[in-house]
Amino acid sequence: MMKVSIGVSNRHVHLNEKHFFILFGEDAKLTKKNDLNQPSQYASDLTVTLKTEKDEINNVRVLGPLRNYTQVEISKTDAYKLGLNPPIRNSGDLTGSSPITIVGPNGSVDITEGCIIATRHIHILPSQVKMYNLEGKEKVNVKLSGEKGGIITNVYLKVSDEAYFELHLDTDDANAHLVKNGDIGEIL
Repeated sequence: MMKVSIGVSNRHVHLNEKHFFILFGEDAKLTKKNDLNQPSQYASDLTVTLKTEKDEINNVRVLGPLRNYTQVEISKTDAYKLGLNPPIRNSGDLTGSSPITIVGPNGSVDITEGCIIATRHIHILPSQVKMYNLEGKEKVNVKLSGEKGGIITNVYLKVSDEAYFELHLDTDDANAHLVKNGDIGEIL
């Protein structure tokens, strides 16, 4: 049995340097509020507002460090509120994704693409892929236990030399199965 810890990912934003300075000012610094489980990743103490013609969502956390692209990750529930229909994508696969406005204390940025619903994925080391006999697999199924447990499909393996072995679900998936951070799933 291959057990994997669950991490629930709320809506958040990754910013490139140009957009960061537009939103927060030329003297701003991206400072750490707390570490995330993934190596070198952290939640900053900064938040933004996501805005569309239909509605807005305030206090959306900016994650660090800065990236070479700007990406907004939301749930389907968030998408309904904002009147968007973003694609389900792996991080960084932004071509043709939804436009959105990001508002900070010093300015705003209209991105023409970059808003996605993140795929379900497992962060995993190459050595763990081998250890768990997952070579050649792009996706797996995961069993979630509990009162509203079930089997989730189309869970991508995100292989990296710097990975903390963890299943990432968005808030919609986690709430549907009544799972929370630190719960355990079983890779089938």
